[in-house]
Amino acid sequence: MDFFSIKEPFSVLVQKLVKNGKGLIPSDHKGVFITLFFAIFTTVTGVGIVVPLLPVYAHDLGATGLYVGMIFGSFSISRTILLPFFGRLSDQKGRKPFIVMGLLSYTLISFAFIFSNHVETLILLRFIQGAASAMIMPVVQAYVGEITPEGSEGYSMGLFNLSMFLSLSLGPLMGGALKDILSIDAAFVGMGVLSGLGLFLGLFFLPPVSTERLRTGDRPIVPWAVLIKDRALISIFCFRYAYTACIGVIWSFLPLFADREFGLSGSLTGILVTLGVFISGLLQLPMGYAADRMNRTVMIIAGGLFSSTGILLPYFASSFSDLVVAVCIFGLGGGLSMPAVMACAVLKGDEKKAMGSVMSIMTMAHSLGMLTGSLAAGLAMDFFSLKTAFPCGALIMLAGTLVIFAAAFRKIKI
Repeated sequence: MDFFSIKEPFSVLVQKLVKNGKGLIPSDHKGVFITLFFAIFTTVTGVGIVVPLLPVYAHDLGATGLYVGMIFGSFSISRTILLPFFGRLSDQKGRKPFIVMGLLSYTLISFAFIFSNHVETLILLRFIQGAASAMIMPVVQAYVGEITPEGSEGYSMGLFNLSMFLSLSLGPLMGGALKDILSIDAAFVGMGVLSGLGLFLGLFFLPPVSTERLRTGDRPIVPWAVLIKDRALISIFCFRYAYTACIGVIWSFLPLFADREFGLSGSLTGILVTLGVFISGLLQLPMGYAADRMNRTVMIIAGGLFSSTGILLPYFASSFSDLVVAVCIFGLGGGLSMPAVMACAVLKGDEKKAMGSVMSIMTMAHSLGMLTGSLAAGLAMDFFSLKTAFPCGALIMLAGTLVIFAAAFRKIKI
């Protein structure tokens, strides 16, 4: 395989940027792209505020490791169940109604967290929040995929992914600071306010459904059986599942590990969770550019190996600096692999004329990963020790990387 073949020289990209004043996103879709970017940025920042706080908060309420996993896993259960429904329906009915309803639900649920004082209530609220997420993420990603010009899939998805990675970087820092300075209730209020801002942007700045330009047009909907038999699609599904399972381990148990083993403050814990995401975010744009020009398979495999190493290292950590190194390596792996993975998903969505359905499959991988990763780590904590959650994540990540390697060996084009 010619892993490092260049698909398009830099000079061609420059011509695209300057020709007729057009960039990589057509001028008539730039407003939509910017609206989606900032709507997701504000909403995910709000959600990220409580990421480093929920595990410790739940533990203070008496949650065992399994219950901590269920708090994160319940979100993924509802989202996984509803993703195929909303993704397919948005292919038929348009994107805006689902985006707006999801953002409204996020806003209301954020304020409901203030009144939760039982572990069971946290699980229920996360379950409802997962249903709202099923209306947002795959639909927004499908919208971005549809307005992306051919040949710029990696760059466009990398640019859009900045909204999620940067917001997930900012959110935990804000959450840790709000908890240390005010209270955890202030963090929940911050989540609600930012989700409301995302709702405002989606409601008033996204164009009506009648003006949406779906690549699917009036073509019949592709059956699910056709999609799930596509080996390339299943390969990137497995990789994203594995990568997100590791994120589930980190988000669910790294804050608790840092608190128990090292006695870190909420702010330092927020920095730990943020750092890996921030590094991934910095790499989204250059790696998205590379994904349009280099072999995506080698980018995904390299990212998987870095991620496997990063998730394993906390097991051997003896200081805060060791944890910093671990999350940085894990972030590097995500930055290398995710733009290539999402570029492949956009190409599959366009090929199958079912962008919403393909993106719902990819988001389902995300949900299942968060669910099984956090639950498996919770069981490892309860039956063995807290730090054994991290080797568990490393094994899952290696398995996902091997799937991509096997696809490349069989010459399946990804």
